[in-house]
Amino acid sequence: MKPELMKMALILGLLSCVGPFAIDMYLPAMPVMAEEYGVPTAMSQYTLVSFFIAFGICQLFYGPAADMFGRKPPLYFGLVLFLIASVGCALAPTIEWLIALRFVQGIGAASVMSIPRAIIRDRYTGTEATRLMTTVMLVISISPMLAPLVGSLLMAPFGWPAVFYGVALATVASLFLIRFALPETLSVSARTPLELSAMFDAFRVLLRDAYFMGMTLIGGVGMASFFAFLSVSSFLYTDYYGLTSTQFSLAFALNALGFFTASQFAANLCERFGGVAVVKWAVVGFALSAAVNLLLNLLGMDDFAILVGLLLLGNAFLGLVLPTTMVLSLDEHGPIAGTAASLGGTLQMMLGAAAIGIVSAVFDGTPLTLVAAIAICGVLAAVLFMLTLRRPAEPVPT
Repeated sequence: MKPELMKMALILGLLSCVGPFAIDMYLPAMPVMAEEYGVPTAMSQYTLVSFFIAFGICQLFYGPAADMFGRKPPLYFGLVLFLIASVGCALAPTIEWLIALRFVQGIGAASVMSIPRAIIRDRYTGTEATRLMTTVMLVISISPMLAPLVGSLLMAPFGWPAVFYGVALATVASLFLIRFALPETLSVSARTPLELSAMFDAFRVLLRDAYFMGMTLIGGVGMASFFAFLSVSSFLYTDYYGLTSTQFSLAFALNALGFFTASQFAANLCERFGGVAVVKWAVVGFALSAAVNLLLNLLGMDDFAILVGLLLLGNAFLGLVLPTTMVLSLDEHGPIAGTAASLGGTLQMMLGAAAIGIVSAVFDGTPLTLVAAIAICGVLAAVLFMLTLRRPAEPVPT
């Protein structure tokens, strides 16, 4: 990879880690928080739901703002808000306060979810964009591998509030990174006017583009499967399988290994076979691995090694699906890349929040709920792909 691409990938990857770190780092603390606050398990899971709702909805505003004011000002605003909310989470006196502050935290974190995608589209398209996106995904993939372990290490001597102080320190580092290492990629002449009508016109174009919506939703149900895992994994692994918080962190990291490894082959595979073909076969692989996991569980083969192994395989296929669908969905929308990235991110986060809410509500303490939810996501991804590719994508006027 060219040095310029590598530098940009590291910067954008580290910025994009802020949101996932705020999710993954405190997962080991969720059972402890529920116990200390004296609330049911489902109540602590609402801290995830509130974060994801804000995280998803607010991307709708950051994208157009990035098209109007440039890429860096909205990043500053979001990260400062995220920093304040992180400190507030550490000091939350009740679970209700924590849920509310997690919502505010999600508002801030939304800035570093959609804007980095637009920055990539500002500079690159096609194979180069896919290569950069997968390298960003590589950096992001380190988060679920390391964040729960870091959270466990902080929580052991200092208690669960230390997790949020750790996130706050990472946010300060991100602000310095934006100030001194990230260039502004949207020139003043390329910025859209500050008009609500222009923003709604852009949304209208995107919502009518079946190809954009299809690729976005394929990636969205893939994300939803992982968010379903996020919502119950700490309780399933520690309560049902008897893992310690450190063992849970290691098992959680193992699940991310498949995504981490496979995503690095996405650009080369797209260059050789085309992005659509890569998505096609990766979706098939994801759906089949999820179906096998559900079938084995229904047949009574409730084995931790089988569960983790098939989750790892499914995440490997998602490592091809997610970066490729992100690039394909934005290819025809360069002039409104910020708005397109924000709408795509919002739709995907809303699917993730819905998955968390549904799975948390029906979770019975066994793996069946989880593997069934992931299997449903696999089937939906396959159906969406068939509907999206019924006819070739046509350029959509922006």
